[in-house]
Amino acid sequence: MAVAFATSPALSSDEQLLVHHAQGDRAALEELFHRYRQLAYRVAHRLLGNEADALDAVQEGFVKALLHLPGFQGRSSFKTWLLRVVSNAALDLGRQRGRRETLSLDIFGPGDRERIDPLVLDDPALGLERADLRHLLDRALATLPEAQRRTFVLHADAELSYREVAEVLGISIGTVMSRLYYARQKLRAVLSQWIKI
Repeated sequence: MAVAFATSPALSSDEQLLVHHAQGDRAALEELFHRYRQLAYRVAHRLLGNEADALDAVQEGFVKALLHLPGFQGRSSFKTWLLRVVSNAALDLGRQRGRRETLSLDIFGPGDRERIDPLVLDDPALGLERADLRHLLDRALATLPEAQRRTFVLHADAELSYREVAEVLGISIGTVMSRLYYARQKLRAVLSQWIKI
């Protein structure tokens, strides 16, 4: 029997929603996934560089998270745990589809189709400018080694702290800091070829 929320599900913390889900409330789980779907998509898209693959990875990640939710012990936040599952699903999908070979600068040309960003603003000029910058950043991210790209995406796009990134990746905070340092250096070098930084 589902337990009713004392407050709106949208106002409940992740922990409260997990408790409600454990008590049989399906709306609690729906709220959790709704809360993090855009963030999960951004992470998957940055890791894969392709909208369709990112959507597949998010779907696969959410299915895996749902199947493994009973084993979630709360040692990290739900957000951190979910992003670990989604980023692992994205990297698995990328490996299956050979993304490492296809994510090179050679595939990007002036005739590239525009990338779709789920967070484009209402102002068309700002939206185009932002899309151009995102396209350049996607190209630059594609030049990073997988470990640096994943670390950078989790910190910059998912807005995880160093500690949370370390938890997601199962590495030390020092390794996170090192990967971020080298990723930023390489991104700066690549982007400076295209724009004045």
